[in-house]
Amino acid sequence: MIRNCNDGSKAAPYLRCDMNGGNLFTLPPYSSGPKGDEKEKLAAAKAAGFAGIQGGNAALCKELGLKRTGGGRVDKKGEAENIARECKDSGVDCATLHVARGLEDDDVVFGLVNDIINASVKHDLPLYIETHRATITNDIWRTVQIAKKFPGVRFNGDFSHWYTGAEMVYGDINAKFEYIAPVFERVRFIHGRIGNPGSMQVDIGDGKGRTFVDHFREMWTRSFVGFLKSAKPGDFICFTPELLPPNIYYARLIRNAKGEEVEEGDRWRQAILYAQIAKECFAEAQKRVGK
Repeated sequence: MIRNCNDGSKAAPYLRCDMNGGNLFTLPPYSSGPKGDEKEKLAAAKAAGFAGIQGGNAALCKELGLKRTGGGRVDKKGEAENIARECKDSGVDCATLHVARGLEDDDVVFGLVNDIINASVKHDLPLYIETHRATITNDIWRTVQIAKKFPGVRFNGDFSHWYTGAEMVYGDINAKFEYIAPVFERVRFIHGRIGNPGSMQVDIGDGKGRTFVDHFREMWTRSFVGFLKSAKPGDFICFTPELLPPNIYYARLIRNAKGEEVEEGDRWRQAILYAQIAKECFAEAQKRVGK
């Protein structure tokens, strides 16, 4: 079984809010986010309340007292072993993985998942398979089958890929939430991104009065419930805003009054709001499980 992240303490299981490097290092000049070099940006993230960085410079993070998480891609058997070893040696708490391309037969998919679980256990480093388009978790149905076949698998829930890509609101979304339960139960890391049925990363304003935001709140809360039900002292789950730039077709561009193309929202402010929403979801999850 892939283990939870754990800080070695006897503290009650908790939520740790980190920030993905793509949300920090790619902000446009007109963002309210930090300017300057990498150290200044990392320091600003810490000052804003983020405890760690996914993809940050190891030496700078250590100097500033920031935790770190990693990531990677697995396409073939044996590659998970290398990633687990390298990530363990680099001192990250865990790593999230994009796995293959989603075109593989079941025997290939199951072989890769088994390989990832074995590598994670061998190196005592949590490897969380990301729910992501164009990977083995592209399809909701197949991902549920993975969870059922491999109870020890654990996921990074990046639910915008499903919410938009699989148009989850087309039909009974509550029935879909119930169907995805085996995945929610095994989420141990969340990439914070909110999409609507037509676009997978949108500005959510203040987060109020938007049905699609409520849907993400529910998915995050159910994931936190899954974590809390089996969490031990010192365990934590990472919530990591990952609001990415327009050059890779995530942040949407609009024209301002001057006719210039600019991002529709401020990804820095949105990340801070996301962290607050995650804390509210975690508090709700604690109520649901009585912790």
